[in-house]
Amino acid sequence: MSMSLKVPARPAAPLPPPPAPGGRRAARRRALREHLTAYGFLCAAVVIFALFSWWPIVRNVVLGFQHVNFATGNTWAGLANFEKLFDDPLFLTAWKNTGLFTLYALALGFAVPFLTAVLLNEFRHARAYFRILVYLPVMLPPVVVALMWKWFYDPGPGLFNEILRTLHLPTSAWLDSSSTSLVSLVIVSTWANMGTTTLIYLAALQTIPGELYEAAELDGANLWQRLRHVTIPQTRFVLLVLLLLQIVATMQVFTEPYVMTGGGPEDSTVTVMFLVYRYAFVYNDFGTASALSLLLLLVLGAFSALYLRVTRAAKE
Repeated sequence: MSMSLKVPARPAAPLPPPPAPGGRRAARRRALREHLTAYGFLCAAVVIFALFSWWPIVRNVVLGFQHVNFATGNTWAGLANFEKLFDDPLFLTAWKNTGLFTLYALALGFAVPFLTAVLLNEFRHARAYFRILVYLPVMLPPVVVALMWKWFYDPGPGLFNEILRTLHLPTSAWLDSSSTSLVSLVIVSTWANMGTTTLIYLAALQTIPGELYEAAELDGANLWQRLRHVTIPQTRFVLLVLLLLQIVATMQVFTEPYVMTGGGPEDSTVTVMFLVYRYAFVYNDFGTASALSLLLLLVLGAFSALYLRVTRAAKE
């Protein structure tokens, strides 16, 4: 005779009571309050950004089509400011010098930080000290850097010519010659700004998996082959972004020619931004200065759009 034990069924768990209407309203009010707080902080940032970034751009566009007179008020000039620019012989000279400065800066200032980052990435000891040493020029004020290098370039007791005399080599005019002045400014700009770019490159290099280098070494790749087939492809995105940023920055060079050469000798270092400064604060013609700034904005905007489109197409 078999006996079966019956397990008593467990009572079903009671359903949670529906939330009270007052609790729903409280939750909605709390969520609304949190959203309003977040949007309040966001709106404050947008207002500050618009006030100090967007509004000056809009104001510059308006001033480019006006005769500016802060005493009697501005009057509309139409295209007169642009016609005045095109009749100025320094207009084409400034664009030519700016283009040459950008090309020299790319040839020197784009390669040197990348190679420096590759070299720092190979170090195994004292890497942090070398990073500080490379980044140190960025900590100095730009005017201080320009004045220091101006003394280095001094044709008389300057540091560089003293070194050349010690080595019994011919000295150079550096900033006093129209054939070497622009290149001398490029060297100063590269030295002063390479620290940030080098650290960005170094951070990108440290994200490359070590297995790729190990596989390349097993295949017999030398240093140049590893750089060409591993390092550059893995950091291509960072290279393209920094290339665009460097072109935009070097096209707006002003501090070095203003402090070190004053646009000379023979207008060989007059850049677009230096000419903007002359129109605004030497000739007291803010309308023409705004028109030239607007042209520079359009050129940089068109170049940036074309550059991004070409790189996006090449990536796809």
